[in-house]
Formats: sequence, structure tokens, C-alpha cells
Amino acid sequence: MKRSTDLLSIGQLADRTGLSVSAIRFYETKGLVAPMRNAGGQRRFHRSDIRRLSFVMIAQQLGLPIRDIVFALTSLPQGRAPTQKDWTKISKKVRDELDNRIDALTRTRKNLDSCIGCGCLSLKKCTLYNPDDKASVHGAGPRYIIGNRREPKTAR
Repeated sequence: MKRSTDLLSIGQLADRTGLSVSAIRFYETKGLVAPMRNAGGQRRFHRSDIRRLSFVMIAQQLGLPIRDIVFALTSLPQGRAPTQKDWTKISKKVRDELDNRIDALTRTRKNLDSCIGCGCLSLKKCTLYNPDDKASVHGAGPRYIIGNRREPKTAR
């Protein structure tokens, strides 16, 4: 049986999540939360929306785009607290993306002060890693940072 305390006003939800009311309304337009309306037309949110919005905040802090967050949360039920099984399904959707981002951050940290495969060839050391701009075959931009591996070194 639902109690009146099971539903939160938008102000209460803002207080509990640390989000502004306008941010909650924005997330509502994206389908991340789906409040009900009371007889007076005021939004009423399920207590489980605290966790949904907390997940959104964490995912955004990790750099996930809103469209990916929306996709990940499509499997969560509306109107009830998610179970461990529900969160496990979401974690599988997000884990690969996070692993890719961790790999990119690791490559960036490792290579930031050396060749990043951008094609500038401005560093003397860079020509050792990217002679004749070989990274350009993978496309424009910093190829060694955004996902392409360095070409094997060839004897000169």
C-alpha cells in the first residue's frame, strides 16, 4: 500500500538530490524521471527517483552523454525502487563505455607530453613515433589518444 510519504514534491526531490528544480525539470523532459501529477497539477515523484537522478549525476560526472544515460535507464522500472537485478542490467550497459573512457584517459596521461598522433610533427621526438604523419591514415585529429594504436617502429 502506498503512503503519501512515498511521493516527493519537486522541492523535496531537489533537496534530497542536490539538484536544482530546473535541472529536475530538464531531466523530466529527457524522460529520465516521470512524475505523476496530484489533483492540483503539482509534480509528485517516487522516492526511487532519488536513485535515478543520483545515477544521472554520477554518469554525467564521468562524462557520459545524456543520450547514453537515457538509453541505460530505459530498462529501469518507473514507479518502484530498482532491484539489484535492475542495476546489474544497467551496469552492463555502462561498463563498456566506462572501460573505453578509462583506456582513453590512460592513453592521454601516458602520451600527453609526447606524440599524440595529431600530424603536427612539431616535436623532434614525435617523428620517432609518427614519421611522415603515418597516423593520418586513421583520420584527422589526435589519433593515438582517441583510439588508434601506434604503428610498429620500423628500422631506419
